[in-house]
Amino acid sequence: MARYRNPIIKGFNPDPSICRVGDDYYLVTSTFEFFPGVPIYHSKNLVEWELINYCLTRDAQLNLLNARCSGGIYAPTIRYHDGLFYMITTNVSDRGSFIVYTEDIHGAWSDPVWVDHQGIDPSLFFDDDGTVYFCGKDDRSGGIILYQIEPRTGKKLSADRIISYGSGGRHPEAPHIYKINNYYYLLLAEGGTEYGHMATIFRSKSPYGPYEACPHNPILSHRDYAALPIQATGHADLVQDTNSNWWLVCLGIRPLPGLLLHNLGRETFLAPVVWTEDGWPVVGNKGTIALTMEGPLPAPVTGGKAPAGFEDHFEGPALKKEWTFVRNPQRENYSLTARKGYLKLSAGKESLSDPRPTFLGIRQQEFAMLAQTKVVLDRTGEGQKAGLAAYYNQNYHYAIYVTKEQSRNYVVLAKKVHDLFATTAKVGIDFAGTIEFQIETGTEDYRFRYRLADDWIEVGTGKTAGLCTEGTMTMTFTGTFLGLFASNGEAYFQYFSVQSLE
Repeated sequence: MARYRNPIIKGFNPDPSICRVGDDYYLVTSTFEFFPGVPIYHSKNLVEWELINYCLTRDAQLNLLNARCSGGIYAPTIRYHDGLFYMITTNVSDRGSFIVYTEDIHGAWSDPVWVDHQGIDPSLFFDDDGTVYFCGKDDRSGGIILYQIEPRTGKKLSADRIISYGSGGRHPEAPHIYKINNYYYLLLAEGGTEYGHMATIFRSKSPYGPYEACPHNPILSHRDYAALPIQATGHADLVQDTNSNWWLVCLGIRPLPGLLLHNLGRETFLAPVVWTEDGWPVVGNKGTIALTMEGPLPAPVTGGKAPAGFEDHFEGPALKKEWTFVRNPQRENYSLTARKGYLKLSAGKESLSDPRPTFLGIRQQEFAMLAQTKVVLDRTGEGQKAGLAAYYNQNYHYAIYVTKEQSRNYVVLAKKVHDLFATTAKVGIDFAGTIEFQIETGTEDYRFRYRLADDWIEVGTGKTAGLCTEGTMTMTFTGTFLGLFASNGEAYFQYFSVQSLE
């Protein structure tokens, strides 16, 4: 048995789905209004994961122009069959559910194949007789539907049938079907993706049912354990490893200490699964999971996994994979070739409060982190802004930046929380064209600093609670990013780094 730490993928990475090909494991998560869509992570041991690609990298695959906050891409499923990887998901802000596929998981994926589905959380099941099934949450009935499908074309091959309404919890969703020992198992999420979240399971001799419920449902939930450091567990997927052991990946949150508030977003967790003599799964510690767990990992932990963090000196021909944009980026606003060793942002009047800001960010992975950058301006125009931001969405963000107002240069700390916008610090500076910024994150505050010469100067703080899901509007399913932005002019960024302080 090997010890490992949860979460296995930190920061905003919800709704995990997993598959195995040989001794390689691949996992995808939801991205909502952020671009590119659906990151693909790879692992050999289920604990150390590397971001290797995205399923949706082209505007033709992913239209987010009309996506509200927490719209866009919901709940992908990844499966492998006969030499092809399939990913099925829903763009709730476009035409609905679709499939993309590829032979090379490191390469480009197909254009979307749209499917007949009025709902969310689609999944594919490849039966051993060659039949392929689509299942998903049906918005019309509130239940789980199933029908046969041709996955390369999206053609519906049978009428849809409702196969389950769950165990009685609200919002039965996130269905996955598995065939194990001649039973068809139906795994669901119920209770909503908040603090009442849970995973339930059912089985039948036919994919169409009738399904009997597991006698110890829910098989995973922290709804009755408010003191645990992990909450809202659910939306799970199962995988069998190379040693025939079973594992479950799920989403969960790490609330701020002593508070049922979270700002990191829903993250990906791992739990071992054992089976009872009568064929039902037992997840983790009798239905709960922990930050430190033990299990028969399929390969040794190498210890080579770097601590949470990121660094980019913009020396390569392309941006690193970890960078994320808000909705479809205006690509002409971002350049690595305008000046060697710099990222140039060329922004119009759009701000962080607009749907498509000139912003790129990295997921905040820990409560305590330090983000830092250096900004170079060849000239400062009136109203121009460039700096560093802690960004949840267009309605919730903090930013420190350099700007010019009435012919004078300032460092400004500005905050947008719901429908309130405020400048909470404004410091006049003698600006010679170069300035560095820091954001130090914590469980209580975000701290904002700048440096013109040797010493860092703190200009103010922002409450962490202002970037927490529970304090924002409804339908907030994402997490905090730390990143670079510009508005109303051009700016050059020499580096960007994020390091863990934990």
